Amino acid sequence: MEFLGSVTLRLVLHVALLFGLCFAGDPFAKFDLELSYITASPLGSPQQVIAVNGKFPGPTLNVTTNYNVVVNVTNKLDENLLITWPGVQMRRAAWQDGVLGTNCPIPPMWNWTYQFQVKDQVGSFFYFPSLNFQRAAGGYGSFVISNKNEVLLPFNAPDADIFIMIGDWYMRNHTALRKDLDAGKELGIPDGVLINGKGPYRYSNTLVRGGIDHETIKVEPGKTYRIRVHNVGVSTCLNFRIQNHNLLLVETEGDYTLQESFSSLDIHVGQSYSFLVTMNQSASSDYYIVASARFVNQDLWQRVTGVAILHYSNSKGKATGPLPDPPNDVYDKSFVLTQALTIRQNASASGSRRNPQGSFHYGLINVTDTYVLRSMPPVVIDGKLRSTFNGISFVNPNTPVRLADKFKVKGDYKLDFPSRPLNGPPRIDISSINGTYKGFVEIILQNNDTVVQSFHMDGYSFFVVGMDYGEWTNESRKSYNKWDAIFRCTIQVFPGGWTAIMVSLDNVGVWNLRTENLDRWYLGQETYMRIVNPEENNTTELAAPDNVLYCGALGYKQKPQRSCSSASTVGAQSRLDFTLLILFSAAILVMW
Repeated sequence: MEFLGSVTLRLVLHVALLFGLCFAGDPFAKFDLELSYITASPLGSPQQVIAVNGKFPGPTLNVTTNYNVVVNVTNKLDENLLITWPGVQMRRAAWQDGVLGTNCPIPPMWNWTYQFQVKDQVGSFFYFPSLNFQRAAGGYGSFVISNKNEVLLPFNAPDADIFIMIGDWYMRNHTALRKDLDAGKELGIPDGVLINGKGPYRYSNTLVRGGIDHETIKVEPGKTYRIRVHNVGVSTCLNFRIQNHNLLLVETEGDYTLQESFSSLDIHVGQSYSFLVTMNQSASSDYYIVASARFVNQDLWQRVTGVAILHYSNSKGKATGPLPDPPNDVYDKSFVLTQALTIRQNASASGSRRNPQGSFHYGLINVTDTYVLRSMPPVVIDGKLRSTFNGISFVNPNTPVRLADKFKVKGDYKLDFPSRPLNGPPRIDISSINGTYKGFVEIILQNNDTVVQSFHMDGYSFFVVGMDYGEWTNESRKSYNKWDAIFRCTIQVFPGGWTAIMVSLDNVGVWNLRTENLDRWYLGQETYMRIVNPEENNTTELAAPDNVLYCGALGYKQKPQRSCSSASTVGAQSRLDFTLLILFSAAILVMW
């Protein structure tokens, strides 16, 4: 028995080492996502959209903190695909990030399996396709990381969750939109705003044509719901509001906030928020849910308004009359700034663990590097319309950066991204940031463009310490919030203004820094930050997965896939491989 026990223990250790995984008792959550084209009519006319598992929008992926997540993605599109998970801090696993600088794309009719752990995270996020302007056609869904039962929420548990995806929408498909950009054209005014993939309720016979299907959200009187809202659109900031109902803000992108009530809140492209909403109004009629365009000429953009219906189970009639008003701040530039700075972290709340999330005193840490990233209106470079950070319009390398490192591919990228805006003419380049492992970095986002932008950093959340109009200077640091700044992954930068963030570079890998405005992103307004642990040959980063895809200079290493595998086939093959591995290992151990 002692011999068998020893063999068993050695077998388990041997198999674990072969797999290169640390299970540590954390459960697995497995999902299958198939992306394909379907025909839908969100604004009343048939058009091609990207569905996930036949649905538009796609399904919600719901996991618990510290779960190991396995997502098998099947590409039924006619072009390359990658799925990215913004805000999900994949610890030491940039191989799973799903952007071109870190992953080779999934070819049409192939499948690829993402594997990552949501280590010490909670909150509201969403997934979407990162290539070829595909998000403008759909392919997105909510991604929710819940607390463990033993870690209490900083508010009473809601009766249920409600998921709302809002975004501007064009009736031209995503391939036509990117052709316009390639031809140097502006995208123009969107055709509308969708709420959960549906067009506006016909609140106005003049502005909304007949025959459009709208979203109806059914609720019970007296109950409180956690409403998770994501702006998954192309480039338009949207003001979100529910007629006659207060929005109690409690969380944004994984950070619990000071609980503030809003009658409406601006949600910028790529951002996610959680509100508690109590159904405490009269049921004499239904209520409007509205998402309307902001920072635009309202006379020209009247049609760019999404309207859904909040329906009490005992409602006595339909919603009628005008929509609830958006903020009346055309002549008050300070309103949006004040509202944004009101969103602060709840420093006494627990996050994924029992300890308060404010116990990390970021305001006392010395800054090791400062980067000023300036965005400008698109310009023509080498005959092409391009967008820039610091005068550089980024082009993705042929071989993803870490693959190039691993196989010593030379000249694939450069680590010379300037820490300040260039003085010379703008250029197209493969410049990336050489980040210092465990450095504490200050990044100034200076928006000299004419539109409000959202900035995102993969692999990290950051502290939003300052925001204002005008040009940032060293004196601007005096206004920083060094105690309870919100900790999030996507932040707005107003036109003609700046936003300052601070981030601790403790997650090794290669991580994308970009605008979330799809048009500016497509035209090159992004870069990457490469963070390598110089000690122990960077062993703090997980090795490339066994199923890594190859492309560019390493394309010769890629073995062909026969066809898209079904979920059952993939699962059966994985179980077979695992069983064969155990038997093989057991045979070796018996020979010992």
